[in-house]
Amino acid sequence: MNSRLPLNPPTWQASLRLRFATAGERTVLRENQHFGPLRVQKALYPEGDAVCQTILLHPPSGIAGGDQLRIAAAVDTGARAQITTPGAGKWYRSAGAEASQHIDFTVAAGAVLEWLPQESIVFNGARARMETRVSLAADSVFIGWDILCLGRTAAGERFEHGRFDLFYRVDREQRPLWIERGGFAGNDAMLHSPAGWAGKTVCGTLLAAFAHTPELLASCRAITPVDGATHALTALPGLLVARYLGDNSEAARLWFAELWKILRPACCGRPAVLPRIWNT
Repeated sequence: MNSRLPLNPPTWQASLRLRFATAGERTVLRENQHFGPLRVQKALYPEGDAVCQTILLHPPSGIAGGDQLRIAAAVDTGARAQITTPGAGKWYRSAGAEASQHIDFTVAAGAVLEWLPQESIVFNGARARMETRVSLAADSVFIGWDILCLGRTAAGERFEHGRFDLFYRVDREQRPLWIERGGFAGNDAMLHSPAGWAGKTVCGTLLAAFAHTPELLASCRAITPVDGATHALTALPGLLVARYLGDNSEAARLWFAELWKILRPACCGRPAVLPRIWNT
């Protein structure tokens, strides 16, 4: 059997544009436009009318070389939205073409956006680019995390070939709160260096953009990942940053979820209700 990838495999060009707005005391999904295999089925209200939850679906279940995904979501004044995913994202091995995912979030005055995806798994041989941009108003709130897994470690796979690039920017009133840019090739020295991944396979970042207090920071620092992985929690002006570096994506997500249970009541005035889709 010839297991080589085809020279010109089919690719997906997909886009999704969402807009959340208020209708009385209810947040509604006012706009839902999609092209290609990227969509949300409907608005969900697991905790009442105030928060609109959507589950981001990508039916091909993975991103292959040459695929381009574009996701945009706007949260209008006073609206509250939560976006999550039903399972891990997958970046497949590429025959040479780069795959990309571009995310643009805009959060208006008094609005809240929670971006709570499950982990992304980068297969050995993938060529991938992830870009995320978040634009905030003076008093809007954003909580988001990303968990990146290099290789299918359960199958003994390491990220030895390929390329991965990422860019993440959060602005408030067009002034940067957070800018992160990185890139590495398979078996890059930074994957093994103590100044980089230190030989670990899972890296996660949680960002919470709102006015925090020293007491809140202390409460978050009292929680640690269940696997004892390297971690840190840093307070910047108007931004809390949590970092995980280890080998267990579930432990990273559980730690972020525990932090979220503390952060959400403080910034949103609501208890944390875990998305039920995570249990399926």
